[in-house]
Amino acid sequence: MPGTTVDDIDYSDIEEKYKVQFDEGFDNTLVVDGVPIIDKSKLERLLAKITKEFSRKGVAIKPDDIFMPWDDTTGKSKGYIFVDFRNADDAGLALAALHNHPFDSKHQFKVNRFTDIEAFANLDESYTEPELEEFTPKEHLRAWLADPQGRDQYVTYRGDDVEIYWHGKPSQSELAYKPEWKDFLYVAWSPLGTYIATLHRQGVRLWGGPSWKPQQRFAHPLVKLIDFSPCEQYLVTWSNEPIVVPEGAQQGPQYFSPDDEGNNIAVWDIKSGDLLRTFSTNNDTEAPATKKQMQWPALKWSPDDKFVARVTPGQMISVHELPSMYLHGKKSLKIEGVVDFEWCPQGDKDKEDAEKDAKATLNGSASKASGKKARENMLVYWTPEVVNQPARVTLLGFPSRTILRQKNLFNVTECKLYWQNQGDFLCVKVDRHTKTKKSIFCNLEIFRVREKDYPVEVVELKDTVTDFSWEPKGERFAIVSSNDPNLGNPGPGITIKTDVSFYQLEHGKNDFKLLRTLPSRTSNAIRWSPRGRHVVLATVGSSSKSELEFWDLDFNLEDTGRREGQASKEEWGAGIQLLGTADHYGVTDVEWDPSGRYLATSASAWTHTLENGFAIWDFRGQEIVKHIQDRFKQFIWRPRPPTLLTKEQQKQIRKNLREYSRAFDEEDAAEESNVSAELIALRKRLVDEWNAWRALCKKEHAEERGHKHEKVRESEEEKEEIEVWVDEVIDQTEEVVVE
Repeated sequence: MPGTTVDDIDYSDIEEKYKVQFDEGFDNTLVVDGVPIIDKSKLERLLAKITKEFSRKGVAIKPDDIFMPWDDTTGKSKGYIFVDFRNADDAGLALAALHNHPFDSKHQFKVNRFTDIEAFANLDESYTEPELEEFTPKEHLRAWLADPQGRDQYVTYRGDDVEIYWHGKPSQSELAYKPEWKDFLYVAWSPLGTYIATLHRQGVRLWGGPSWKPQQRFAHPLVKLIDFSPCEQYLVTWSNEPIVVPEGAQQGPQYFSPDDEGNNIAVWDIKSGDLLRTFSTNNDTEAPATKKQMQWPALKWSPDDKFVARVTPGQMISVHELPSMYLHGKKSLKIEGVVDFEWCPQGDKDKEDAEKDAKATLNGSASKASGKKARENMLVYWTPEVVNQPARVTLLGFPSRTILRQKNLFNVTECKLYWQNQGDFLCVKVDRHTKTKKSIFCNLEIFRVREKDYPVEVVELKDTVTDFSWEPKGERFAIVSSNDPNLGNPGPGITIKTDVSFYQLEHGKNDFKLLRTLPSRTSNAIRWSPRGRHVVLATVGSSSKSELEFWDLDFNLEDTGRREGQASKEEWGAGIQLLGTADHYGVTDVEWDPSGRYLATSASAWTHTLENGFAIWDFRGQEIVKHIQDRFKQFIWRPRPPTLLTKEQQKQIRKNLREYSRAFDEEDAAEESNVSAELIALRKRLVDEWNAWRALCKKEHAEERGHKHEKVRESEEEKEEIEVWVDEVIDQTEEVVVE
């Protein structure tokens, strides 16, 4: 209409129809205590951080939903806030997810409903003694370690069936548990053997305890890979499918939130089951043509579970604190060109120093009680050659971020980092190329980490090294090298010829010296016993060769340790002795048990379908059991946690080993006598059966002969005797008689 303005139109009916209904009560309001006290200049930043923290726990709020009271006298906040939610259900979810949640290192949220404030105000303060609840003990998750026979366990996965066995002497090997787990991808033990994990379409389940009940679950659909932290506090899951949160999906600390969509790596707290953080493995900065296969594990843990780190190739290493998963120091390590890194393992010396420092702290004294300060975490990374700058290997202390040692390298094609399991040595296997880049050779750069200034020894090799392995808790290492022209491009049925070499640290010269080389082998895998000394050389993944060689590196020595500086040139390497050889056709996996007394080999149907199954050998190469099973997939020994005995206690046990061994000798003798008794009983039964059968045969034969004699006699009685006289003319003559 002419002259009509917008203000003249009545929109009341439309406004009434589409009016947003707000909850007029206070059930949707929470009081959050434990908030940092700030001034108004930091308000916007704090509100943004609080909303982000709520969103990480699956609770979506905006800064406008938060009311923060202020102290007019000081001009600062009072340390608590009021948060309004859409409804009471969202408020209840936030209460469950955020109560007692650590906001930062100094503040922890305490969440209550606003409607509960009056109840607390009128609270009856008279003391009422609580009722005593009946104590119900929980199952011990490491109860298997108390087995009287000291047996180990292993798990097998065949077809759709999983079976867990005890392994010991022949009379002690038996089925421990056969679960009814269905529709899973594979199984995996945790690093200390506390849990066994199964991967399902819906996520991961952890099982454990004497009853093998479910202990925890993690909802990560279509999970394909998992990785435990060294101390079993955290779990990492990965799926090739990005995370998708459908509308109406469950929300909470144990589930994904909309902020996690698009990521495919998740970090979980094992005890609570809470999701800590998610990441993406997609590196958008890389060109599609240069993208490499994803490295696993994608996240690498410090040995004490305090930090977890991931590398962004060519850019940086990001280290996150646990359990908050905040970026340490609020910034990553910017390292141009970084390719890979590894944390230094924590050795027995580090653990002893940490324990002494902890005791000294409890006693109120300084860390002088341990003699020296416990070594901080350490990591090593390498960067390739760029323009005129050489490749570089760097040892870095963490969290101090102090550079401990750097080594420049030239003509580098590739580097591989190998820590000795006690953190005493680091080997950097450097594949070098000639100036023409037509041939490749190898150098081993070995850092002696326990010594001052971290000296580096170089072992120069002419051939390509295909496998490297440190001796556990030792000063030796073994390598597999080859100059076979088919290396790198083997055809079907072609077996690469290799050489296996053993090296040991010579303390007199502080250099690693060759002990012995075993030429013209087909071995491509080295497997050290967890106790050291014994090693198996295996040919894995070959269609034509499947040899196993069992070696003892201290065969001629009375003790297991080499007496450094006392061996002459003739004695150097003389203790290396072949104990036995074996063959397992189509072997795909080789693994020692935790005791170092037995070796398991298996041929998995995941690799091929010929003679699948597993075998168990002793350390000398004698076959104990062998099972050929169709659709056999996995054989895994159950790991054991480190011993609780101190080094002094272990030395005392070794010193008095003969006294302890008497009980075991008696058990072995009883076992042998039982076996002998069973064998004698079997032989006696077989002899008795033979004698009974023989007596029966004799009886039947005698009866048969008796029947024959009776028939002969009867025929003789019935016969009539007739005599026939026959005249026979022998000669005839005629004679004339004259009268």
